[in-house]
Amino acid sequence: MLARLEDSVVIVVDMQPTFLDGCWHSAEVLNRTKFLVECANLLEVPVVATEQYSERMGGTEPGLAALIGQAALDKLTFSCCGIAPFNESLGSLGRKLAVIVGIETHICVNQTVHHLVESRYEAIVCVDAVTARTEDRHRIGMERIRALGATPAHTESVAYEWLGSASNPKFRDALKLVKAYSG
Repeated sequence: MLARLEDSVVIVVDMQPTFLDGCWHSAEVLNRTKFLVECANLLEVPVVATEQYSERMGGTEPGLAALIGQAALDKLTFSCCGIAPFNESLGSLGRKLAVIVGIETHICVNQTVHHLVESRYEAIVCVDAVTARTEDRHRIGMERIRALGATPAHTESVAYEWLGSASNPKFRDALKLVKAYSG
């Protein structure tokens, strides 16, 4: 499945420094998440973010939070779908293709993807923008997500699918983001 611009919503799961600091390849995952959020903003794809128990675990990484530009939804459940504000937010958007980034692959991301698919959403999980505390946890999480039928993709693939063509009027601006985040 390709990421359809008009159908997509980006879901940013629990990108909090408390969790990021202990995760495998966290700096790269944060970088790729920022890239995708910037592309979403450029192309007017809505972004919904969550935080796991923010009162105790802190908020979203500040640079990413600034790009998202709206308050993250606080949750105690592992699945984002376990809280009414998340489900209401998704429902109000009328989009059925969830593009998911965040942490941890085998826990919150995995459970969210399962519940979204059960609720008849299509799901793309950006493999370069999800992680877990260890590589094996990440890989096992991705195996379960793939087995469910969700589509693994790279954030750059999603961005180019949203663009559709180099003739897109926003292509040059998107290309600047590709180059800025390629390092």
